[in-house]
Amino acid sequence: MRIQGVVFDLDGTLLNSLRDIADAANSVLRAHGFPEHPVDSYRHFIGEGVAQLCRFLLPPEHCNESTISRYGEQFRAQYEQHWDVHTAAYQGVDELLDGLASRSIRMAVLSNKPHSFTLKCVDRYLARHSLNPVYGQREGKPRKPDPAGALEIAETLGIAPDRILFLGDSRIDMETATRAGMHAIGALWGFREADELKRAGAKVLIERPGQLLDLLESFEPAAQEA
Repeated sequence: MRIQGVVFDLDGTLLNSLRDIADAANSVLRAHGFPEHPVDSYRHFIGEGVAQLCRFLLPPEHCNESTISRYGEQFRAQYEQHWDVHTAAYQGVDELLDGLASRSIRMAVLSNKPHSFTLKCVDRYLARHSLNPVYGQREGKPRKPDPAGALEIAETLGIAPDRILFLGDSRIDMETATRAGMHAIGALWGFREADELKRAGAKVLIERPGQLLDLLESFEPAAQEA
């Protein structure tokens, strides 16, 4: 057995988008007179979709479905205008994707970011790479950690889940990989800590993107023995 595909999370894995997300959210909070949050706090707010982001951000007394919906719309509008001010691919990501392509490894993206923003980010920062399919949070589709999106990718690629590595930086990603029957790989350069990734089922933790290439050969014998 050899690894034939890699599914990537987006924010905190391929792209460092933390400040642009934080700035857009804080702008809306500020407009409503709500307390703002430090940029670094957003490391623990991101990853479960816009509605959950709003639940983390809003004061408890204002955290009702109507306010969450309204704030979510305003966040999307603000982010639409400023999503690419500070966002950039992490160092080593381009080289990783080139290395995977040279090994004929298929690559895809699965994010809980709204689908339209996911497509924009990939087109803006990763367009020269063969990432397909690219899925964000889509209407009528369950978000991670539900494995449906990951399994849809496996079916589209025509690759068995146990021949796919899933690289992400959060509990949500590790749980998604495990539920889909893929190999959960934790990215330590992202938004969350090693302990969270381990508790959520990460099989391997890597400190820089290029280590995923090294992992391809060393990982496969372990997969055969499992």
